[in-house]
Amino acid sequence: MIATVQYNSRKLRIDLSKPLDISIPVSDRQDNVNAWYIDKPSVEPVRDGEWVATVKDGACINFNNIKFNPHSHGTHTECVGHITEKVHSINQNLNQFFFLAEVITVAPENYMKDKVISKKQLQFALGHKKRDALIVRTMPNTREKLTRQHSNTNWPYLMKEAVEFLVSKGIKHLLIDTPSIDREKDECELLGHNAFWNTSGKLRMDATITEFIYVDNRIKDGEYFLNLQVAPFENDASPSRPVLFEVID
Repeated sequence: MIATVQYNSRKLRIDLSKPLDISIPVSDRQDNVNAWYIDKPSVEPVRDGEWVATVKDGACINFNNIKFNPHSHGTHTECVGHITEKVHSINQNLNQFFFLAEVITVAPENYMKDKVISKKQLQFALGHKKRDALIVRTMPNTREKLTRQHSNTNWPYLMKEAVEFLVSKGIKHLLIDTPSIDREKDECELLGHNAFWNTSGKLRMDATITEFIYVDNRIKDGEYFLNLQVAPFENDASPSRPVLFEVID
């Protein structure tokens, strides 16, 4: 199904029959993707005495309690409330859900004992393109990202100058396949988060960061139409399902 979408001053043709889901789901499996030193999610039926809320145990319904942390257990989208004293909800601050996006692939560089994404790399990848959203796929890119246990791994992160460059380019929505845009252990400086949301000035309330995505290698670098689907939790972050649609020339 080919649709024509008016986006700002452009008319985009997209194929709605070929969505490209770049999210990682939440499950109670032991190999559910994880970070930040907590246990895996739990999905358990409600119990009332001897009654168990599963059809296989004789109930007429399946009725589960689910316990998870959006920052640790799968693809999630967060707002400035993630790092501010005042409570801000992603559900209140993300009010648009379709964006012109660019997918880029980056091989993180060596920096001291870390792997980082630099300003120079982002400048090269973006050039003069104007996009609302940026999707960063890091190399190497294997399906092991779907089950990786990230705690104490010192994953690749964005240099502060790289994030400042994205802000100067007008990027409102940053998506990446690591647990955080910042270093795993940084004494809570959160340089990238603070730069992206401009916490030293006027807060970028409508800007979001989405972490723990997975961009399959079959998805080519380039321009896409992004549908950023976010569960309506009143929280700083929520599980999300970013879906890409290829822009047809």
